[in-house]
Amino acid sequence: MNILIMGPAGAGKGTMSDLILKEYDIPHISTGDMLRENVRNNTELGKMAKTYMEAGKLVPDDVINAMVEDRLQQPDCQKGYLLDGFPRTLVQAEEFKKIAEKIGKPVESVIALEVDFDQLVDRITGRRICPKCGAIYHIRNHAPKTEGICDECGAELTQRKDDTVEQLKVRMDEYEKSTKPVIDFFEPLGVVSHINAGQAKDIVFAEVKAALEK
Repeated sequence: MNILIMGPAGAGKGTMSDLILKEYDIPHISTGDMLRENVRNNTELGKMAKTYMEAGKLVPDDVINAMVEDRLQQPDCQKGYLLDGFPRTLVQAEEFKKIAEKIGKPVESVIALEVDFDQLVDRITGRRICPKCGAIYHIRNHAPKTEGICDECGAELTQRKDDTVEQLKVRMDEYEKSTKPVIDFFEPLGVVSHINAGQAKDIVFAEVKAALEK
């Protein structure tokens, strides 16, 4: 099964991706995770990406396209893939369509998560990240057992520099301008499912699962 999951920052792409992976035997490919790993390791790609990410901007297409093309050729993608955070622009979508056709894995389902701006603000500003193991928490909805400390590895939790209302506005502007046209690009193929991701997690996943199984 070849899936794209899309939505603005804070829409729950990571949460839904984890639940999808429990149901289907395919790899979760997050360009965001790959970029952040490069930033942590201070690679050349990480240095280039860091400036854009901290400003809430999109990383250049050529960097992302090369990264994704290489990833999709790995053996664990034989049964399909779940792409999270890509493609984000119409240019990326057009290039990805070529890549998918080349490897014989065209997109079969696009899950478009949609959330009101006020809900996104609450989710984003309350999010905390473990810099060591990558676990994600929320100060109200999914707080760690000990305030500020990761349950999994004991590291001190941090807040991403772009998890602010100001940066969310920047990212939402970018999303409306660049990413929504991607959803429109796939609409004629009949593979797009619009999901209200402002609901409870279980309800959202039930709708996602129904969309995938149709």
